[in-house]
Amino acid sequence: MTIKREALLSQLTAAKHNSFIKIITGIRRCGKSFLLFNLFKRHLLSEGVKKDHIIEIDLENDENEFLTDPIELGKYIRKMTPKHRGRFYVLIDEIQRCRKVLPPGIDLSRVHPDDRESAYITFYSVLSGLRTSPHIDAYVTGSNSKLLISDVATEFRGRGQIIQIMPLSFSEYRDFRADEANPLAVLQEYMRYGGLPECALKPTPEEKERYLRNLYSTIYIKDIVERDKIQNAGLLEAVIDIVMSNIAGLTNPTKLTNTIQSAIDAKATRPTVVKYLGCLKNAFLVLEAARYDVKGRHYLDYPIKYYATDPGLRNARINFRQTEPTHLMENVIYCELVRRGYPVDVGVVMLDERKTGIHQTQQYEIDFVVNRGPKQIYIQSAYSIPTDEKREQETFSLRHTGDSFRKVVITSDPFQTRTYDDNGIAYIGLIDFLLDPHSLETL
Repeated sequence: MTIKREALLSQLTAAKHNSFIKIITGIRRCGKSFLLFNLFKRHLLSEGVKKDHIIEIDLENDENEFLTDPIELGKYIRKMTPKHRGRFYVLIDEIQRCRKVLPPGIDLSRVHPDDRESAYITFYSVLSGLRTSPHIDAYVTGSNSKLLISDVATEFRGRGQIIQIMPLSFSEYRDFRADEANPLAVLQEYMRYGGLPECALKPTPEEKERYLRNLYSTIYIKDIVERDKIQNAGLLEAVIDIVMSNIAGLTNPTKLTNTIQSAIDAKATRPTVVKYLGCLKNAFLVLEAARYDVKGRHYLDYPIKYYATDPGLRNARINFRQTEPTHLMENVIYCELVRRGYPVDVGVVMLDERKTGIHQTQQYEIDFVVNRGPKQIYIQSAYSIPTDEKREQETFSLRHTGDSFRKVVITSDPFQTRTYDDNGIAYIGLIDFLLDPHSLETL
């Protein structure tokens, strides 16, 4: 059965022929290759593009090992895309597997140390060449944010277009599970096993759990250790375990280091933990949310929050324990906001208060602050609001932002209708929010 990724496919088709390198990024096994080599290729064929004008290069295929040399890759592409034969579509999977090499005849010892890195040929050189070839429309996938996202501005001078792919949204998962009439049952399944497409296709809970666990040992940890030259794989796994156990919780590198030192590895250092956190982010295993003072309008350094890119991977890492619905719900909402293209921060409301005769500044949290243009939206994730007292507690920070931006409370109540209270705060159910991609704009 094919899982449709219509929203993502629309992004690709809209980007055709725009002279940019289309860079499709995301965690391994989230569907990048399928999107490019199946859905997008099928679209091209339906538009009348000839098969031999679609050049597919899978750098994970052992037969293509020689193409991980960027010089050979460039030669191969030029051979397969002669200018006199019209437009070609070049599709390259897992471009970060391409090595950096010295051009023939270069003696690195004769190059000034400051210039040695630029003496190498990399896949950026190949992609830059494709960008300046008007008869080639190029699309690449990659699973490392540092190599692909952070370097686009410098390497391509703004001529690269990032298309970030997340695992299946709940809406996509719900369409796939159309055989299940109860959307609440589908949501519970989604929050337990996540949205990796191959996991969704597994027929039993046992197979889903086995698949998710195996991904860590066979792909994710192995990739990070090899790519980032990790010296202490055990410490890396300890960092993964602690972060996954503490999703949606406030933390900082010092706190993480202290936890690891006391429970796992007394020799762990803060710089190493910071490095390993960066590796997890680069591999898209975790996403980081900074804290933003909504009244002071500035960012706070620490603490911060981490969220799992996929709840199923998070649950598998901790053996499906600690599946508390409040944190999982917050994680799912965060990922959905990122998937919809919002920049997402954790909001902080600073209030001066006097308690027991002492003047104090108190911090109150807003789960998410997102922007659409110049307008902000404040969002609170409230699993349950059974009483008026609980409602007051959940909305306190929203009522004290000091501005008139839209304020939304998302609750897990399956019977929650779209309503407003006397303070102008909107309420929406989690399923309703997840199934309607325009829910925040239309509230």
